[in-house]
Amino acid sequence: MRSDWLTTGPMVEAFEKAIAEYVGAKYAVAFSSGTAGLHAAAFASNIGKGSEVLMPPMTFVATANSVVYQGGTPVFIDVEPDTLLIDPIKLDEKINPKTRAVIAVDYAGQPSNYDVLRKTAKNNNLTLIADACHALGAQYRGQRVGSLADLTVFSFHPVKHITTGEGGMVVTDNIEYANRMRRFRNHGIQSDHRQRAETGTWYYEMLDLGYNYRLTDIQCALGLSQLKKLSGWIERRREIAKMYAEGFADQSGVKTLKVNKDAFHVYHLYVVQLSIERIKASRSEIFSSLRNAGIGVNVHYIPVHLHPYYKINFGTSAGLCPVAEHAYERILSIPIFPAMTNDDVQRVIVSVKKVLEKCS
Repeated sequence: MRSDWLTTGPMVEAFEKAIAEYVGAKYAVAFSSGTAGLHAAAFASNIGKGSEVLMPPMTFVATANSVVYQGGTPVFIDVEPDTLLIDPIKLDEKINPKTRAVIAVDYAGQPSNYDVLRKTAKNNNLTLIADACHALGAQYRGQRVGSLADLTVFSFHPVKHITTGEGGMVVTDNIEYANRMRRFRNHGIQSDHRQRAETGTWYYEMLDLGYNYRLTDIQCALGLSQLKKLSGWIERRREIAKMYAEGFADQSGVKTLKVNKDAFHVYHLYVVQLSIERIKASRSEIFSSLRNAGIGVNVHYIPVHLHPYYKINFGTSAGLCPVAEHAYERILSIPIFPAMTNDDVQRVIVSVKKVLEKCS
């Protein structure tokens, strides 16, 4: 706050460098939100009118919206039933001459199957974008998320692993992508105020149609402070997840999601699937009962293709992604955050079991 720069200053560059080093990427570009980062990644990938982009429906709407912002069309690929990650085996049947990119979503904090995704993208000359807004710190086969796709997007929203209040970051090894995104976040202008101040010039040119998607120095200072605590917070999330897995291991009414052996899961969310067929209550009734018991459960997510906007404008409908739709009727996110105590975790486990017992 006492520095000469509150935005477009040295803290932005320092935060970008720190994130790039942490994930093992050459370049990082900071944005005002994860959504802005997704939009910039779509722009950098030359997604435009007539472009199709393959993605899973089990995600927040921003993943698909970023493609629509550019005039492209999201094409929804169903998910694996046990992980709710995009099913890479189903990509080939949807690839056509209009396909420009694949967006993988590291749902809940577990990396997607990047070996297959990279091979498919390379064989079809597609850009691979990782929506890793849930997955800062996650690893796939020993490599950190951020070094696995052509472009990887992170979010620093308050509920994520680290926060800048609002904010996001896109990392890449491609200098052309990085330069395009830096312009894109600054109205399409090829230099920012600090760069012009350092070179002693007032002159600038707008090369692209961009947006004001900048992240401030104030927020980046907070991000740098948060990054120092990330490893401890991830460790605690994984401890809580282990307690949940053990606590529900003998519970027939609830099933935890599978964790792939090649994945280092960082648990932005802890999602369970209710065995609706075995219990005498709907997911809505269980949700309400747990909320009334003081347990902050949620649902992540309504599959994107079921939202009215996509039904009306893109002709999507129920039946398009049956695995995701089946899961949606059963999934429940239970609380997970580093400040939870062991007693908090046990309270959640006991509360879930009690509600399910009443419904059996």
